[in-house]
Order: sequence, then C-alpha cells, then structure tokens
Amino acid sequence: MLIPRPAPGAAKWWATATIGILLGCAMAVWFGLASTVGHPSWTVQGYRVVDDRTVDVTYLVSRPTGSDVMCVVRAMDRSFGTVGLVEVRVPASDTTSVQRTTRVRTTARAVTGVVKSCAIA
Repeated sequence: MLIPRPAPGAAKWWATATIGILLGCAMAVWFGLASTVGHPSWTVQGYRVVDDRTVDVTYLVSRPTGSDVMCVVRAMDRSFGTVGLVEVRVPASDTTSVQRTTRVRTTARAVTGVVKSCAIA
C-alpha cells in the first residue's frame, strides 16, 4: 500500500508551523530565565528540634553580590500549621552564597523548619 503524498503547497505550512513552535519555545525559555536572574534562591540544609519551643533551621542563601536579603523562616507542626515565624536579614557581602542557622521560637512543638521565602531587601 502506498503512503499518500501531502497536497501540493502543504510543506511550506509545515515548515512555517515548525519555525513558529521553535520560536515560541525559545521565547518561553528566555522569559523563564529572565524572571529568575538576580533573584535570591535558598536551600534548606536541615533543621533540629531543640525542645518544645525552639527549632534551629540551617539554610543556604544565594543572591547577587552586594545585596541585602530578607528571609522568612518558619516552624511547622504535624499538620503543617505554622507554630513559629521569624524574619531574618542576611547582610550584603562579597560572596554570592552564605549559610545561616536561624533559631525559631515556637508556640507548640514543631516537627520541621523551612525557609518560606527570601527577597532582596
């Protein structure tokens, strides 16, 4: 059985559509990268429940050199409710990444500690 040939002139529409899709993908990648460059990022290294009212959270903050950053660190209970919250200022320095440990005082026993957000101050 022979494979049917496309109608005459259909190849240019396939080529146009392929180029359009590739340009759209390139623009999506560019916009995605442009929206994250220059913004701080963070990684939680670990946490330690000290007692029923205290949690230590260790995290790594990456930010543009010379930028102050404000991070919100929170402690959560078993049902993921916030039992402690603290804003921490990470001062500017010559390095792009800095590791910090923050003590969060809680209203009840926490089971975890996380960094909720970081933003350039």
